[in-house]
Amino acid sequence: MWLFIVLLCLLKTEPVAEEGEDAVNMLSAPENLSEEEQEELRRELAKVEEEIQTLSQVLAAKERHLADIKRKLGISSLQELKQNIAKGWQDVTATSAYRKTSETLTQAGQKASAAFSSVGSVITKKLEDVKNSSTFKSFEEKVENLKSKVGGTKPAGGDFGEVLNSTSATSAMSTETPLEPTEQSP
Repeated sequence: MWLFIVLLCLLKTEPVAEEGEDAVNMLSAPENLSEEEQEELRRELAKVEEEIQTLSQVLAAKERHLADIKRKLGISSLQELKQNIAKGWQDVTATSAYRKTSETLTQAGQKASAAFSSVGSVITKKLEDVKNSSTFKSFEEKVENLKSKVGGTKPAGGDFGEVLNSTSATSAMSTETPLEPTEQSP
């Protein structure tokens, strides 16, 4: 089908003047041809025009036949587009450039994943170091002492949030003014 279209395009183009050929002479009166040669060229021209028209009609008939077959098979333009895209994608993925790019991106992703994993490990290690440091242990000890002084004896453990909550609750109670006792009559 595409061959017919290409042929039609080629046959409908006007000749272009070659280098050194005078374009004005080409567009003006016919070359010095005899009547017989001119008549022969006119018959050939008519024959070529008739062939072009026939090819156009054949192409149109083939296109109608193609449309009928597609309609009978239930192939829509959308399905055709999907098939063309799928085929195009398959062709792209088969190229060596795509494979090389895909391999490179896969390797880069693996390296990035390894880097993030190692960063996470480093952060975890640093946090453990901080938790095991003497400064943190001293701070933790002071908080525990404060907790036991303010909140009384409670089982050791608890998290920092519980300590703060109990400390604030205790300090709130100690700032309240005590009620004065009222005298009662016997």
